[in-house]
Amino acid sequence: MNFQFFVLVMFVVVASPYQCVRLKHIRPSFNVLDYGAVGNGKNDETRAFVDAWKDTCIAMHESSTLLIPKGKTFMLQPVWFQGPCNSSNIYVKLEGTIIAPKNIEAWKWPNDNYKGSWIRFIEISGLIVYGGGIIDGKGAQWWDCHSNIKCEKENPTALHFHACENLILRELTHINSPRNHISLNACHGSHISKLHIIAPNESPNTDGIDIAESSNIIIENSKIETGDDCIAINHGSNSIYINGIFCGPGHGISVGSLGRNGVHESVENIYVRNCTFNRTTNGARIKTWIGGNGYARKVTFEDIILIEADNPVIIDQEYNPYDSAYAVKVSDVTFRNIRGTSIAKHAIQLHCDEDITCTNIILEGINITSSIGEEVHASCKNVNGVCTSCIPYVPCLSLE
Repeated sequence: MNFQFFVLVMFVVVASPYQCVRLKHIRPSFNVLDYGAVGNGKNDETRAFVDAWKDTCIAMHESSTLLIPKGKTFMLQPVWFQGPCNSSNIYVKLEGTIIAPKNIEAWKWPNDNYKGSWIRFIEISGLIVYGGGIIDGKGAQWWDCHSNIKCEKENPTALHFHACENLILRELTHINSPRNHISLNACHGSHISKLHIIAPNESPNTDGIDIAESSNIIIENSKIETGDDCIAINHGSNSIYINGIFCGPGHGISVGSLGRNGVHESVENIYVRNCTFNRTTNGARIKTWIGGNGYARKVTFEDIILIEADNPVIIDQEYNPYDSAYAVKVSDVTFRNIRGTSIAKHAIQLHCDEDITCTNIILEGINITSSIGEEVHASCKNVNGVCTSCIPYVPCLSLE
């Protein structure tokens, strides 16, 4: 065989597979500016984003990127980014600013199914949303009409993720959502970090992060300042780990509410640690409705710092009570190493149903003092558990 021909054949046979592997690792980027977006904060850029998304989603590479560039402001109408996509990882690199329409009348809903959220990602595995940009929901217009029932029902979530497996959300600022800022529904294996969520203390229902029907979620190293729960853990949540959250203003970190309108709802394996509640309306809270069914169990709040927090430790099994023989079962709950100051006279409130009761409630290393110079108390009823080294003294728990 001719030597030069032999070398050529070897190059084709050996080198070509290597070149194919390298091509797999090329990550194409789809810039919304290349699809007609202007970024002046006035034009409706929704069509450009949808078109750029379609190419990002169908790209036949191991990963692809939707780029929203720095120094630009893009106004979007309600929009869904639909999966599944071809790439194993889909990056949404948000470096610029996305804003909602400036008034309620300017919102254009494609159909009634859209009205629950402004920006929604659906059925996208390996989605990574990051980039240091800003999402501004222009929520003040919605809060002003909060007393109007119709308006309240239509207040949309700013950013909603549905059935997005292995989601990563990091390094973004979320401002002034009409309702809750971020919702996770049916998402499993998510990692959320380095977020800053901001809304005025008086803004209604502006939860920072709401979780439902999701599991194996990590939320960490974020600052959340809102008018409602900093994080709300709702029905179907399992194995949720929350660490390093600075919460305030807001309503603390809540499990629930669960069991509204008599439904069966469940939450378990929740671990909240190393968090600060700064002048929050509530702190570490579990709330369930009288008349509901189901359970909240295996919940731990640990290493919590309180700064003038109101109602810092709460189990409320009679949330919005009415007469019923049913209640959501609350059990295996631990509050450990919670310390700091409170403006409440009753810094610990454990209020459980007479028939169902709360069981295996453990308080350990609690030291809560008054920030206004008053004596601090605990109130409790229908609770079974133990208290070790607790200030204030918890009368219905056994001492160890």
